[in-house]
Amino acid sequence: MSASLYVTPYNGTTDGADAGYSTGVTDLNQFYESGDFAWIMTCAALVLLMIPGVGFFYSGLARRKSALSLIMLAMLSIAVVDFQWFFWGYSLTFSHTGSSFIGDLSNFGLMKTLAQPSVGSTKIPDLLFCLYQGMFAAITPALAIGAAVDRARILPCIVFMFIWATIVYDPIAYWTWNANGWSFVLGGLDFAGGTPVHISSGAAALAFSVMIGKRTGYAKSAGLPYRPHNVTHIVLGTVFLWVGWFGFNGGSALAANMRAVMACIVTHLAASVGGITWTLLDYRLEKKWSVVGFCSGAIAGLVAITPAAGFVTPWAAVVFGIVGSIGCNFATKLKFIMGVDEALDIFAVHGIGGIIGNLLTGIFAA
Repeated sequence: MSASLYVTPYNGTTDGADAGYSTGVTDLNQFYESGDFAWIMTCAALVLLMIPGVGFFYSGLARRKSALSLIMLAMLSIAVVDFQWFFWGYSLTFSHTGSSFIGDLSNFGLMKTLAQPSVGSTKIPDLLFCLYQGMFAAITPALAIGAAVDRARILPCIVFMFIWATIVYDPIAYWTWNANGWSFVLGGLDFAGGTPVHISSGAAALAFSVMIGKRTGYAKSAGLPYRPHNVTHIVLGTVFLWVGWFGFNGGSALAANMRAVMACIVTHLAASVGGITWTLLDYRLEKKWSVVGFCSGAIAGLVAITPAAGFVTPWAAVVFGIVGSIGCNFATKLKFIMGVDEALDIFAVHGIGGIIGNLLTGIFAA
């Protein structure tokens, strides 16, 4: 029998250490399982891989003149938001103390952030939880900033990322995942970020599109017709995202356990079903098979299953994939109804997909 079964649960202090962030104490590794460490660090790397995947996906959908800018904006999101996360984002989101609305600055600059059991799970320490959640914080503005295509300059986008992460993402993530947050207290279920990541990024993309206006040549009835400039980039981005989503949803179990395995299974199944569903919808309308449609459907399925990945069974994942894909497919028409030049359908896939996922979670969570 493993000796780790006899380890005394860590209470945040050891040998006089102050809340588990002093390094001059007994080996702190003894209080945690190395398998959990390895799994969450791997998942953090997988989520990081998703961010350039977003850039490739968006660059393939856009016109050639904007392709490189979209990839660069995705990479800048990593640097800008992870600095914000180190500076005060982690503290505002996952400090151990705070109001029902937002955390405090007790972990400003990662101060007092080392080996104390994290807010998310007693199975991993603050420092590892900070690394993993920092990737979530970085990918969310990367999803939203695609709305800047053809219209916005780089510097204002950088400023937007830092400010938006502080005043939008951090509070919403706090409400959802911090035990002090009002949504968490009310019993809201969101396993991996349907609200903090997808609904918030989709809403931000819609608001961004409204504020910066339409591109030259945009018509309300037909939009701005053009073909995606590089389907290979779309497929490559989808591969990055699909693989990375195993870390996104599976890692949200915050341990190497059966819940993580089930999250990976339902994630993969929802993506597969979503891709097939969107492809069949496009074939019904256009009488041809669409690679872009398959990739869009897979992403829609992944978005829909995100809030439910740790709470539902595989048969429910099929429903998430079908309903999420159909809902997001029809939601791509909303931009014409609203007269908004939302070029890459970020609101349709992430905003509406996140809403569908949250609603279905309430029905199918077990």
